[in-house]
Amino acid sequence: MHSVLADWESFYVIVGSSAGALTGLMFVVITLIADARIKRTLKEINAFGSPAVVHLTAVLLISAVLSAPWRDLRLASYGVGLGALAGLGYMVIVLRRILQPTPYKKVMEDWVWHGVLPFVAYIVLLIAHMALRHENPWGLYAVGAAALLLLSIGIHNAWDTVVYMVVSHERES
Repeated sequence: MHSVLADWESFYVIVGSSAGALTGLMFVVITLIADARIKRTLKEINAFGSPAVVHLTAVLLISAVLSAPWRDLRLASYGVGLGALAGLGYMVIVLRRILQPTPYKKVMEDWVWHGVLPFVAYIVLLIAHMALRHENPWGLYAVGAAALLLLSIGIHNAWDTVVYMVVSHERES
C-alpha cells in the first residue's frame, strides 16, 4: 500500500505547497487591509475571510497526511476522516455566521462558494475516508478531488473577499 501513496507524492507536494503559499498570502492581504483602515466588522471576516484560510489549511493538512509514510491505507484514512468531520463541523459554524445580518448583501454565488461547495468537499472526504478504511484505492482519487475542490474554493473565496474589501473601501472614500 505504501507504493500506492508514493504514486501520489508529486500531486500532494504541488497541491500542499500551493495551499501553504496561498494561506500565507491571505495573512499578508488581511494585514494590508488592516493598515488601510478599512472599516469591517469581525462578522464579515469570520463569515467570508476566515473560511478561505481554513479551507486552504485543510488542503495543506490533507497533503501532509497523505504524504506521510503510511504502511496501511486504513491508518491514513483516519486522518482524512478526522479532517472531514472537522471540516463539516466548521461549515456549520460558517453557515451560522453567514446567516447573521451584515451590511453585505449575499448573492447566489456566495451561497454556492461559501456554503454548498465546501460541504460537498468535506462530504467527499468523508466518503473517501470510508473507501480508504476498506483499502479501496479509488478513495485516493476522491481525496485528490476534494483537495482540488477545497483549493479552488480557497482561491475563489480569498479573491472574492479581497475584491469586496477593496471595492467597498473605495466607495467609502
